Amino acid sequence: MTQVNQERLVNHFLDIIQIDSESKNEKAIAEALAEQLGELGFTVSKLPVPEHVSNGFNIYARLDGSLEGSIIFSSHMDTVTPGNGIEPIIEDGVIRSKGNTILGGDDKSGIAAVMEAVRVIKENNQEHKTLELAFTVYEEGGLHGSKNFDMSYIQSNHAIVLDSGGPIGTIITSAPGQQNLKVTITGRPAHAGLAPEEGINALTVAADAITNMTLSRIDEETTANIGVVRGGQATNIVMPELYIEGEARSLDDEKLAKQVEHMESTFKAAADKHGAEIEIISTRAYNAYKIADENPHVVSIKEAFESINIDPFTKPTGGGSDANVFNEKGLTTVNLSTGMSKVHTTEEFIKVSDMVDITRFVAAYLTR
Repeated sequence: MTQVNQERLVNHFLDIIQIDSESKNEKAIAEALAEQLGELGFTVSKLPVPEHVSNGFNIYARLDGSLEGSIIFSSHMDTVTPGNGIEPIIEDGVIRSKGNTILGGDDKSGIAAVMEAVRVIKENNQEHKTLELAFTVYEEGGLHGSKNFDMSYIQSNHAIVLDSGGPIGTIITSAPGQQNLKVTITGRPAHAGLAPEEGINALTVAADAITNMTLSRIDEETTANIGVVRGGQATNIVMPELYIEGEARSLDDEKLAKQVEHMESTFKAAADKHGAEIEIISTRAYNAYKIADENPHVVSIKEAFESINIDPFTKPTGGGSDANVFNEKGLTTVNLSTGMSKVHTTEEFIKVSDMVDITRFVAAYLTR
């Protein structure tokens, strides 16, 4: 059994989470990782992305192996806010932040695991599969790094994204598609004290629509939410315009289309009823994916977990990740847990034992 150097793994993780890399500001982390991967023997390519996506770059790195087969491991380099000035604390085998920032285990735990697995394999002179890495920018809030990833570099047919929570052994084999709605309701202003009946209140239209809308948990595969509302000028003006952002997600494309149509038609009906104008911009954020348990890629991942005495299991998720984009681009991709918990909050933490176990998995998978 390959022995992970726990101290080195943890120290590397602590080093990289202390490099500020909130979304769109990944230059420092990308430069650091590109240099470290070069020192590990990888051929490293810095792949440019549009300026509005990041001040940094996506990383493609390749380490040729002598065993049959090749695999892409992928993690994202950015963090959500507040992610600057992270001060990690280790207590009782748990790594957390001081409490005023996130920790950054999402997703630097994945990066640390892959790189430690490679160090261990090299130290032990083990034969391994060809390893390709895709480290992405700006995953949080739109999967922009993977959408802009230059796929011409990639030669593998299969990928593993290390970017989920739950027990080690969790294999995310299905994830929802997401549609975003941006709605502008235009009513008519009037003086709220002198002639309110001459106005059309955009908020009244929105309230009418949302009251008649099925939202939140629609079924076990489908959710919908109104998340942003902006409007209003003063209490003495009948609100002339309101801007709303919402989303729908489903593991099933037909259900997603049906939910989006329901939301759009409900908004339009309310606008017609009150004599308001409405503009709806509907865009697909990413598509769903669903991979069968008997897929050879899933089977080989399960076998690698079982070889290190970890019970693997497949499950769906309600969130999107770079795995959605890579599947769409023709790579059979699953998302695995690194053990990260309470991500996107200042209570985020990760157990050292989970980090060791996912590193053991990566080493086992590459050397089987």
